[in-house]
Amino acid sequence: MNKVQPRRPSGFPEYLPGEQIEFNRLLGIIRTTYERYGFTPLDTPDLELTSVLLAKGGGETEQQVYSFTREGSDTSLTLRYDLTVPLARYVAEHQSDIVFPFSRYHIGKVHRAERAQAGRAREFYQCDVDTIGSTSPAVDAQFPAVINEIFEQFGFGEFVVRINNRQILNGFFEGIGVAGQSAQVLRTIDKMEKISGDALVEELAKLGLTTEQVEKVIAFTSMQGSNDELVAALRGLDVASELFNDGVDRLEKVIHALRDMKVPEHRVKIDLKIARGLDYYTGIVYETVLVDYPQVGSVCSGGRYDDLASYYTSLTLPGVGISIGLTRLFYAMRELGMIQPTQKSPAAVVIMPIDEERQAYAFDVASQLRAAGINTLVNTEFGKFGDRMRYADRMGFRFAVVIGEDEAASDKVTLKTMADGTSEQVDVAGAISAILSRL
Repeated sequence: MNKVQPRRPSGFPEYLPGEQIEFNRLLGIIRTTYERYGFTPLDTPDLELTSVLLAKGGGETEQQVYSFTREGSDTSLTLRYDLTVPLARYVAEHQSDIVFPFSRYHIGKVHRAERAQAGRAREFYQCDVDTIGSTSPAVDAQFPAVINEIFEQFGFGEFVVRINNRQILNGFFEGIGVAGQSAQVLRTIDKMEKISGDALVEELAKLGLTTEQVEKVIAFTSMQGSNDELVAALRGLDVASELFNDGVDRLEKVIHALRDMKVPEHRVKIDLKIARGLDYYTGIVYETVLVDYPQVGSVCSGGRYDDLASYYTSLTLPGVGISIGLTRLFYAMRELGMIQPTQKSPAAVVIMPIDEERQAYAFDVASQLRAAGINTLVNTEFGKFGDRMRYADRMGFRFAVVIGEDEAASDKVTLKTMADGTSEQVDVAGAISAILSRL
């Protein structure tokens, strides 16, 4: 029989056991934090009706999706390419059953049929959290608070959530007479940190801005200072725009709410050049960066939008949310050496009966450890003891419980701490107490 070479399609990542355990740990932090803030879990099908998923039509989206038509059927299905459109469909479909404001989180895989490259996969996890049906600045503020708690637990070093409000930008453009080009100017500003100053001036000039308008845009988006200083500076500008003033008011309320939530001041920074390129953002926008690893780029972003489900319902559904692209973040942290998995099993303890006669006692001990909340694996490969200890070391177990003839006869175990090689003979209750105190 001819053998088929085992290989994956390009752009579809998978991990070795140690990496998967670490990936799941990060995923667990995200899920637990979302739920701690009261967000409801939601899961939608990987496949949506093509006519529904691509209701907006046009653009690059249709070229970047995987679509299928089942043989004998004229119904076209498409793999979801993000979690926002399925949320819009879900809310519109179930609007009579949902209590608004509706706060949900969704963690799942999405698919994009684009060229696979380093850090950019075709199948990847998105971790989205949104609140639909509220326009409150206090709701806007909860998302930097969520980000702060998650990335503190990740332990990737210091980070900053940069925030802005598109109302401020659009109102400023209105005030200097470039309201008609605001969408294009926003997209250009969003590239400020990626292009040179001369290239920025050139791009803005190509949009039809005068030299004076270009200078005003660059000066405005380059303003520096503390959050309070920037709010005061914005209020001191003579901008004849109600939209601008409303945006400043909302941004100030967000800053005050974050202080009330005890989010560290240095973790949230007003940055007037943060625009987010997507056209549907209409209010606050967020972009999170790792201070020591700026080359990674944004690790969590999002913002406020006026109407989530306009393609599916006449009900106006304003919303705000963020998304963590965990697959891309995990790739970047692994490449930078920040993630070096050593544990190849979720078990902290391996129990090793010395022979088959001691196996029944080993299973009894394992049951007691598991009942105490300790993840435990029983190793029943009765080979050379040295080989078994090397196995325990390579698997990254924190503890090895050895059961020989003497231990089984006295209802005790030998507990070995793998990190320092120390051993002690204790009863099962003593082993449980020692393990729990050291985990």
